Amino acid sequence: MLMHVRSIRMLTGRIRRRLHMLDWLAGGLLALGLLLVACGLLPAHAAGAAMERIAPLLAFLGTVIVLAELTTAAEVFDVVAARVARAGRGSYARLFVLCVVFASVTTITLNLDTTAVLLTPVMLALAVRVGIAAVPLAMTTVWLANTASLLLPVSNLTNLLAADRVALSPTGLAARMWAPQLASVLVTMGCLWLFYWRRGRRGADAYVTPTAHRPRDPVLFRVCALACAGFLLAILVDAVALWVASAAATALVVVAFAVRRRSVLRLSLVPWRLLVLVPGLFLVVETVNVHGLHELLARAMGPDGGTAGMFRAAAVGGGLANVLNNLPVYLAGEAAVPLGNHQQLLALLIGTNVGPVITPWASLATLLWFERCHAQGVRVSLGRFVATGAVLGASALAASVGALAATGAP
Repeated sequence: MLMHVRSIRMLTGRIRRRLHMLDWLAGGLLALGLLLVACGLLPAHAAGAAMERIAPLLAFLGTVIVLAELTTAAEVFDVVAARVARAGRGSYARLFVLCVVFASVTTITLNLDTTAVLLTPVMLALAVRVGIAAVPLAMTTVWLANTASLLLPVSNLTNLLAADRVALSPTGLAARMWAPQLASVLVTMGCLWLFYWRRGRRGADAYVTPTAHRPRDPVLFRVCALACAGFLLAILVDAVALWVASAAATALVVVAFAVRRRSVLRLSLVPWRLLVLVPGLFLVVETVNVHGLHELLARAMGPDGGTAGMFRAAAVGGGLANVLNNLPVYLAGEAAVPLGNHQQLLALLIGTNVGPVITPWASLATLLWFERCHAQGVRVSLGRFVATGAVLGASALAASVGALAATGAP
């Protein structure tokens, strides 16, 4: 009996050591959400409606992260990163533009969480390889993971949440959001250069151009590159649901690894933490929404569907996202926007996408980014992160909503 108790204690201790702080946060939020439902503070029908709505998002998130993890294992991102560094030819200014394009395209096409989870270590490895400061590359990743996530439904989970209400195809959404997206990226570039990339911050005039990166398994490299290209094509033509497209691409890559490198396939590839954290967040915020958040948001944003209402909705969405989290805040804010106010709804979407760059918990991507930086020994001052993020959030939000007002339908 004593040995049995000791075994249980050893197993419990091992589990505790393996769990990250974010694992405890995710589990705690889900447990709290379920408790709120069990106690009746969140009606079962409201909880069911929220879970039904996010089910496709969870399917997409689970499959696209596995796709991106295996794509990284096939060294697709490493090849692209090395080519980006070589294209810069030792010039910081040229490398800056290329890194912005790289991070923006990754976010737009593979979603912001993929950028945070997988592009961050690639960028940090690139910093070591070419002998440059890591923080500018790290900040490029986390800021553009958020501010470059406006253009396509796949770019941000909030865009997927908005799909039914916005009622726009991927090309239709891109046609409405290209100007806000361009404005947001340009403002982000300005803030990145001012706060992190200019000569006084980076500490060097040039960098050493790396050699070309050759993948160890060219077959896996080609299969993963092809799967990603097919996934992007599927979401652009809007032929199938996003989770179906990501699941099909992931299945192709998994089969390829099962044949070529079976040892890479493991359960830890599945983003369990996110799959636990997201439902918990939604249940907790939906409870708050039921008990007065809806009325507060409706009063804060107002019924005005014009330019003033757009700026109010964006400011409320961005501000509250930094207090709570952008995913449930968008869902709560959407219910408070009058049905006919499509421009105001898009402005709310801008606020919850571009605004959450101030606090570490404002978006899942930022949480994941902090974890990856910590794991690789890169320290970013929290005070500086918050201060510079506040400047970026306010300026990018204003520029993006202004661009939407100037180019959108009346």
